[in-house]
Amino acid sequence: MSYPGYPPSGGYPAFPGYPPTGQESVYPPAGQYSYPTVPGGYPPAGAGTYPAAPPSAGYPGTAGYPAPGGYPAPGGYPGAPQAGGMPPYPGGPGFGAPPAGPGFGGYPQPPAQSYAGGGPAQIPVGYPGGQAPSPMPGPPAAMVQCTQGTIQAAPNFDAGRDAEILRKAMKGFGTDEQAIINVVANRSNDQRQKIKAAFKTMYGKDLIKDLKSELSGNVEELILALFMPRTYYDAWSLRHAMKGAGTQERVLIEILCTRTNQEIREIVNCYKSEFGRDIEEDIRADTSGHFERLLISMCQGNRDENQTVDYQKAQEDAQRLYQAGEGRLGTDESCFNMVLASRSFPQLKATVEAYSRIANRDLLSSIDREFSGNVERGLKTILQCALNRPAFFAERLYYSMKGAGTDDSTLIRIIVTRSEIDLVQIKQMFTQMYQKTLATMIASDTSGDYRRLLLAIVGQ
Repeated sequence: MSYPGYPPSGGYPAFPGYPPTGQESVYPPAGQYSYPTVPGGYPPAGAGTYPAAPPSAGYPGTAGYPAPGGYPAPGGYPGAPQAGGMPPYPGGPGFGAPPAGPGFGGYPQPPAQSYAGGGPAQIPVGYPGGQAPSPMPGPPAAMVQCTQGTIQAAPNFDAGRDAEILRKAMKGFGTDEQAIINVVANRSNDQRQKIKAAFKTMYGKDLIKDLKSELSGNVEELILALFMPRTYYDAWSLRHAMKGAGTQERVLIEILCTRTNQEIREIVNCYKSEFGRDIEEDIRADTSGHFERLLISMCQGNRDENQTVDYQKAQEDAQRLYQAGEGRLGTDESCFNMVLASRSFPQLKATVEAYSRIANRDLLSSIDREFSGNVERGLKTILQCALNRPAFFAERLYYSMKGAGTDDSTLIRIIVTRSEIDLVQIKQMFTQMYQKTLATMIASDTSGDYRRLLLAIVGQ
């Protein structure tokens, strides 16, 4: 059975620890792509983590950030919780009075953090058409925002023992789905690759083919996704988003606009080695205009990842963006592309703050007014990740299940790709934003083994 169409048309929408170089990868069979190790969390080691730009007051703003596709976010957006615990709401951290000036459209903000020089540095106020005053120099942002996955590497791991359990669960009449769930939901991606290799060594059979013969529907898609090496899963998702009639633009946006430089470079290389295709050529064939240019920019994996914020540059970029959009007739799209595709996420966060003071409007709202369609969604996704990445994925999960029907491929993709990165923080944001837990919504929208496996990954 071939993979189910992935994701469905119109679907919307990743990470540490690939199998070490040289690790046998029995699936996918083509190319035997080698996945380098990316230790730690997100971003990869060496790139640091994304600190928050100095906030000026409690959040959210009163406007409430409009979700991609025009969905309003129920209840507005709270501040991002600290790792390791669920802050109370309402009235908890991040629920202070709205700032005196315009905020970020209510997009949830990480909690206030101290910087090396004492209190939060202040972003100076500029005025449309006027000279930007000299900002107070901000000290290097050295604070760490921890993230945590719900799946950790299992202690006392034995690939051979797990292979035996899976073989027993599929042998004979019927399938012991619960035994399969107990293994796959409690092993890291790296450990699952070792289980595949052990299974073939012990039984001379391909584990993935055996699983496909025993499973079907959404639970099959979910288990196959869990057994794909992470880089391959992203490359595979991109390929299927552009394969055949139509293009699933939101999948392209979700992956290319949210990954780190190292991840994007690995995805581009994997796409070439596994599918024998150039991803830029496929993007050019399937997209056009300013959206095409934004995706090509993302494919370079050349975003500045210096974690020190230059507040003078943030002020200059904010002024530049104002003059390219709100401050003129028409829009200079290339200016928005240049700033949003090249600046680091902490730098973009500072630019958003500076812009709200200059333009008397938040940057997300300006993009709403100046752009439309896929390029609007792509630019807003970049800014949302700069402001609060877990909140972005929480929102995507919510709208994958809201209303009639479920966008299962988006639900599966986000749960799988974030399960070892920041799913703990995504769960916290989900509860704050929608006053219900992610597990509760999954339980009401899914059923059977599919529900049991999702809940085993997410946790209660």
